[in-house]
Amino acid sequence: MSKKNQNTAKKGVFATLWRWTRRMFMGASREMADDERFIVEKIESPSVMAVKAFFRRKLAVVALVVLISMFLLVFIGPLFIPMDLNYTDPLQANIAPNYTMLSPPNALSSNVKEISSFSDFSVGVSRDGNLYLWGNTKNALTNIDFTQIPEEIKEGNVVTAAAGSDHIIAITKDGAIVGWGDKTLGQYGYLRNESDSQFYTQMPEKFIPENKGKDFYEAINPEDVDQLICGYQVTGLVVNGRLYMWGNNNSMYSLTEFSTSEEFTSGVKKVAFSNYYAIVLMEDGTVSGGSTLTFNRKSAYSSTEGRIKNLKSYLQGKKVVDIAATNNVYAMVMEDGSIVVFGAVEYGENEFPAINAGEKYVSVVAGTRHFVALTDQGRAYAWGHNDGGQTSLSGVEAAEVFAGSKQTYIVDEDGEITDKAGFKGYLMGTDNRGRDVLTRIIHGGRMTMTVGAVAVIVSTIIAIIIGCLSGYFGGWVDMILMRVTEICSAIPFLPFAMMLSYVIRTQPIDETTRIVIIMIILGLLSWPGLARMIRAQVLAEREKEFVIAAQSMGVKEKRIAFKHILPNVISIILVNVTLDFAGCMLTESSLSYLGFGVQQPQPTWGNMLYGANNSIVIQNYWWQWLFPAIFLAIATISINIIGDTLRDVLDPKSSQER
Repeated sequence: MSKKNQNTAKKGVFATLWRWTRRMFMGASREMADDERFIVEKIESPSVMAVKAFFRRKLAVVALVVLISMFLLVFIGPLFIPMDLNYTDPLQANIAPNYTMLSPPNALSSNVKEISSFSDFSVGVSRDGNLYLWGNTKNALTNIDFTQIPEEIKEGNVVTAAAGSDHIIAITKDGAIVGWGDKTLGQYGYLRNESDSQFYTQMPEKFIPENKGKDFYEAINPEDVDQLICGYQVTGLVVNGRLYMWGNNNSMYSLTEFSTSEEFTSGVKKVAFSNYYAIVLMEDGTVSGGSTLTFNRKSAYSSTEGRIKNLKSYLQGKKVVDIAATNNVYAMVMEDGSIVVFGAVEYGENEFPAINAGEKYVSVVAGTRHFVALTDQGRAYAWGHNDGGQTSLSGVEAAEVFAGSKQTYIVDEDGEITDKAGFKGYLMGTDNRGRDVLTRIIHGGRMTMTVGAVAVIVSTIIAIIIGCLSGYFGGWVDMILMRVTEICSAIPFLPFAMMLSYVIRTQPIDETTRIVIIMIILGLLSWPGLARMIRAQVLAEREKEFVIAAQSMGVKEKRIAFKHILPNVISIILVNVTLDFAGCMLTESSLSYLGFGVQQPQPTWGNMLYGANNSIVIQNYWWQWLFPAIFLAIATISINIIGDTLRDVLDPKSSQER
């Protein structure tokens, strides 16, 4: 043996003796070498390995990101996008996805003469006589496209134009009245046959374009036109102080009276339309609502005097200089510069903005549920419903103001739109009551996911208790609990849930309590499957050595079952809870779709689909069922992908993760 090898052998002997000495007198622990330490550090806990395995699955990571995003949207979104459960707007019903309602064409924006809007589209006329349209210009049900303008409307040939709920009327420079859009209910002023006269009011024969060339035909002198206004299937025209009205008699209760009464054949200054009524301002400053809208004993609100108990008495001896009307509220600008409103006040129409000292109102315009008034100092103030920000422009300088249905336009002396605010449109359209589908999807998703989560928690708690007790104790305990489980499993789930939901719906309980009961019912009916699985796992775990050791140490059986055995089967429970969550969401949606779950107006994805459950909606209003279905499908598919991936990564025998 060489000298070098001898030295190495001696060192090895001394090292071995030193290790033996340390183990004998100083304990068995020793300091590991660097390479040994690195090997130990590479040992990872099963949970860390499972997490890493999960994030190696790209599809699972995408599903997790999507699900977290949806949770944030439906639980945090309502804080920024509030919803009024009782809100409806027939004029905004069944609007297709559109985001151009606050986007007048650039050619009009710098040369505005007038802007008119009553529902979901607007019409504007420039100072050089051109006509422009924007907003939801196509009706999804009738396929009427308002951009298909009649040939009579030529460039530079329009004097004035007005937009109604489903039609447009324009007056050309040669005095012709031109209408387009829907005419089935007399909106143009023409009767289809004589029998329709009891339902529709016709415009005077002398104005009907088809009579052009006949002796009695009379073209309108554009300079004599005081006002042109369109409403819900009706039209009003004031020429030289005379009021002409035509359209659907059922849409305007006072239509026949206003169109035939001698009172309105002269001295009319302006007319304002709400949904079903009209008020007329006379040149002498008096206001009439006809026999259907009398001011007797009506209460009102004044911007300077507060509440008025008797509107008719208040108006006596006072003059009105301007009028406007929203859906259900009317505003009058008084001669003293104050404003009086009356009607079905719902959205702060009587909460007047504060104006500068000495400032007086001189004119007012109205949208669907808001007012915009102009003062003698050239400032515009808006108030009322502000769901789209249409009243956020109060106090700005303006020469003129125009109001769309949910928009406000500020125009300077040169006809340029200097500022605008309001509702841009609906990214996912509206339903049959004019409610924003996107807003209802966000709030409905919160309800659907909450119902699913609570139902899963209830069912999981029951399943864990039944499964652990049955699997650990066995014997007669197992026999009794499993028979109860089989009885519950034999109950037809969906019909029984429908029956219980119907019974609850007929009881005099509030909506919140009923929703909570539905959550509990879903939980009470969906636990047997998970209970059986937990029982099977506990039966296998209770025969292992750690359980025998705990029993020999005198640990209580309850603690062994729930503190020692249960953690070893938690992975199985976690996977099944994830999958059951998607199942409970689908069950809630199914019940709501069938009309037995959460009821309107409280939205869920299920009852939104139920509201779209007819052939007309499916064929013409695709957005009302497509978007809720997409959200529900994405949520359930993402949850199922996550659950399947957890099952794979938590199974040590999975061939994919070996």
